[in-house]
Amino acid sequence: MTGMSPSPPPSVALIVRLWQRTPVAIRAILAGLIVFSIMGNVALGLIVWLLPLPWSGLAIAIALGVYLRYFSGHWWPESTNQLRRVRFRSSKLPTNVWMWSLTAALLAVVVVESSVVVLSRLLDSTVGPSGPELGLSDPASWQIWLFILMASAVAGISEEVGFRGYMQVPLERRYGPGVGIAITSLVFVLFHLNQAWASGIDILLILFVAGAMWGVMVFTSGSLIPAMMSHIMVDIFYFSYWWTDFSFTADRGPIGETGIDSHFVVWLSALVAAALLFVLATRKTLAARREA
Repeated sequence: MTGMSPSPPPSVALIVRLWQRTPVAIRAILAGLIVFSIMGNVALGLIVWLLPLPWSGLAIAIALGVYLRYFSGHWWPESTNQLRRVRFRSSKLPTNVWMWSLTAALLAVVVVESSVVVLSRLLDSTVGPSGPELGLSDPASWQIWLFILMASAVAGISEEVGFRGYMQVPLERRYGPGVGIAITSLVFVLFHLNQAWASGIDILLILFVAGAMWGVMVFTSGSLIPAMMSHIMVDIFYFSYWWTDFSFTADRGPIGETGIDSHFVVWLSALVAAALLFVLATRKTLAARREA
């Protein structure tokens, strides 16, 4: 009969039924990891493998544009457009919400980076690899910094879309924001365990705190954009710390040996102040969003 849509093949229908019967938490985690991996692993790996710098940088910029466009709810299939829009959250916010959410984004950067310094002084540890691992043969400085910007943009965007978007949104709706943010942050930590640098209690704690702050930011603002910006800035600092001569803790030992000095006091004060102001900024973000 005309006008009737064809039925899906039995195998596809079976997969759909099994997926629908899978617990929400498992579906959300799998969906988030898949959405992240499309850009963060597959596309990035292929581009870096096929193209040298600077052409890989241009290709990644184009790929990120396509990635954002599609997973924010555009293009085929139209039947999933609304679902993708909801998972991506919103990119159009009132001015007051933008102001407070961007303030929270900057404060989150200060919290994470000052945590690196404070924990490294407390535990006498180095957060991350100790030297360049770029796979470049004696690269010029512009190549290193281009690679840092590329890696930061891909990680910041794809991880926020995957984790705080496609994973956290259904968890929030099913279990509430607190549980949703906690589960997403825990998976965020577990996901990074395959990295050689994610082996100490300090980096695992920083990863969880960072994931939780970004989760709070996207919930209170209703947008992934401020968290993406914060995430990219954090990664630029981290990658600079790992792959260049830039260091927060050069020539500093653990406070167990040096005592509590002005360097430690300044960074600890920055950590505490930024954490308190971050709480205030997220509360203001949520209040401004509710007023709007």
